[in-house]
This record gives sequence, C-alpha cells and structure tokens, in this order.
Amino acid sequence: MSFTVRPGELFGFVGANGAGKTTTMRIVLGVLAADAGSVRLDGREIDAGRRRRIGYMPEERGLYPKMAVGEQLRYLAQLHGLSAADAKASTERWTERLGVADRVGDEVQKLSLGNQQRVQLAAALVHDPDVLVLDEPFSGLDPVAVDVMSEVLRERCDQGAPVVFSSHQLDLVERLCDRVGIVRDGTLVAEGAVEELRSAGNVVVVDAPQAPAGWADGVPGVASARPDGGRTQVTLEPGADDQPLLRAALATGPVHEFARRRSSLTELFREAVA
Repeated sequence: MSFTVRPGELFGFVGANGAGKTTTMRIVLGVLAADAGSVRLDGREIDAGRRRRIGYMPEERGLYPKMAVGEQLRYLAQLHGLSAADAKASTERWTERLGVADRVGDEVQKLSLGNQQRVQLAAALVHDPDVLVLDEPFSGLDPVAVDVMSEVLRERCDQGAPVVFSSHQLDLVERLCDRVGIVRDGTLVAEGAVEELRSAGNVVVVDAPQAPAGWADGVPGVASARPDGGRTQVTLEPGADDQPLLRAALATGPVHEFARRRSSLTELFREAVA
C-alpha cells in the first residue's frame, strides 16, 4: 500500500468492505502500528507532534455521548494545543458553519445520526489541521448536509490542505475528488485522476446493424461482447488494439458507430475489486 496525496488535493480512497481502507487510515494516525514502511508528511516521518496537526474523522463516531457538543469541541481543540479563547471561537465558527450551532448545549447522544456526523466533522476541523483524514464522512447525511460537507472539504483543499476520505458513495467520489485510489485486499490496485481512470476504460460500443450474433467472438484482444440495445458493447483486454475489432465489424457491413466509452467510477470499481 503506497500512495501520495499532494497539498490542496482531494484524494478518494475506495474499496469493498474489509479491503484495508480503515486500517490504512489508522496507521496514518498512529492508532495501529505498521508492520513495515513509513508515513511521511512533507518528506519527514510523522511523529506524535506532527500527528496533532491532522484532523481525523473515524468511521465509528469517536465522541463522548453524554457530553455537550460545545463543551466537547472546546475540550478537543484544547487537547490539540488551542487556548481556551481560541477553542471557544473555533467551536462557534465550525458549529455555525456546519449547521449545529443551535445544538451546542445538547448531549451528543440526543442528536440525530446526521447531526452527530456534523459534530464529528467539526471535531476534525476545530483545531485548524494541516491534513484531513476522514473515514466515511458522508455516511448518514441528507443531501443538504452532503453539500455543506463537500463545500467544507473543497475549501480546505483550496487552502492547501491534503484531504483523504473514504466512501462507498462512488458518484460523490467521482464528482468531488481530484484523484482516486481503489483498494483490494490491502493493495492499491488502481490510482490516478478521475478523468484519467475513466478515459482508460477498455469498453468499445459498436453499432453494426448487419452484424450477426457472436460476430466479435474470437477477435484478437476481445475479452467479452454483449448486445446493448441494438449495439454491441465490447470489452477489450488490457492494452489491446481496437483496430482488429473495427475490421471485424466492417466485414459484417456498414458501421454507424465505433467509439470508446468512458467508464464510470462505479464500473471501474467493480472491475478492480472483482
């Protein structure tokens, strides 16, 4: 497992349940010790002091359920080194920004799951971290809250912070992220800019109206072919040339369309983890 997140970059970390996303994040934070390798920030290995500059949002909420929201956020901010006055100001700013300012006196356990998630994000941001590492930050949020959290993450990136987050909401990852890493069995099996990954798909759509059933079977480089609403959707093997497929299609008669289809992140994910 090896990857780099640059300053001001939003990096989506995706994979099936149990693939190793949370374990990786816990190693970054020092909650778990790596068997080998290192975690570096600005080229220097991270120690306890530098980890204080990371904002972490665990998948399982790490909040004290019977503690009031405002008291809890001020406490966590001071643990990260803020003065009491700065902790109070930061708590007010982030609870207002995330739409829970009217709940600062409530115990966390009395909040809805969505509002608990907002408070958890406030806890990750309250000390103005240099790096954000967020595990399933959009889980349980309504569309309005998703928009607010998306804006906050993009703002942090615009201010130069590297942001890593995991999510099973692949449409959201595709829309938000600059780059994506797909994890399978503890290994990064695909990584790159979203547009690069989508453009690298090996699917070709062919509209050859006179082509008989199975016309693409046996063509060099073809992994599979299936009918798709009057067309044929052909998946090529990695690195395969599409010209033999074009010649085979032309041999059946006129070809009205022959085009590479950009794969969605969901399709790339299914292919990578299969």
